[in-house]
Amino acid sequence: MSSDLGARLKAIREQQGLSQRELAKRTGVTHATVSLIEQNKVSPSVSSLKKILGGLSLSVGDFFAPDRSPEQKIFFGKDELLEIGGGKISLRQVGEDLHGRALQMLHELHYPGADTGKQLYNHDGEEGAVIIRGYIEVTVGEQTRVLGPGDAFLFSSRSPHRLRNIGSEVCEIVSACSPPTF
Repeated sequence: MSSDLGARLKAIREQQGLSQRELAKRTGVTHATVSLIEQNKVSPSVSSLKKILGGLSLSVGDFFAPDRSPEQKIFFGKDELLEIGGGKISLRQVGEDLHGRALQMLHELHYPGADTGKQLYNHDGEEGAVIIRGYIEVTVGEQTRVLGPGDAFLFSSRSPHRLRNIGSEVCEIVSACSPPTF
């Protein structure tokens, strides 16, 4: 995630007239966590960032790409993918502006020890992915399975879910989500 994540979060929160405590109360994230993120002292998990931005009625994609272009681009070079992940999870989104799009495509790298969060999260929509290399533990509801190269998943995102790289190598995934969640 960008090193100015905290400053950007604080600016948007203040623009909406919210205190850190009000934002924390809206999202179920502690006030201390919001404060530490805004000071760039901690990097939030993907699920925590989604919760916080949800309290600001903002998607992760919109948070990292606030300027909208009038035309939707069709083709993207590998250097044009928008990084919206952070820490041990790289999430490179195809396209900066998902406004008006029904599908979100991601090229994901989950480094050893990567975890989308100890608490399972859910949201409206569907998710699917194919594992390109490495191994990833996927939990959806009460089911857990370790997937490897060529394996795939497809589920309703309303089911609480979590991804963890419990292996010693990078796990590469190509995923899609509809509607876009970040």
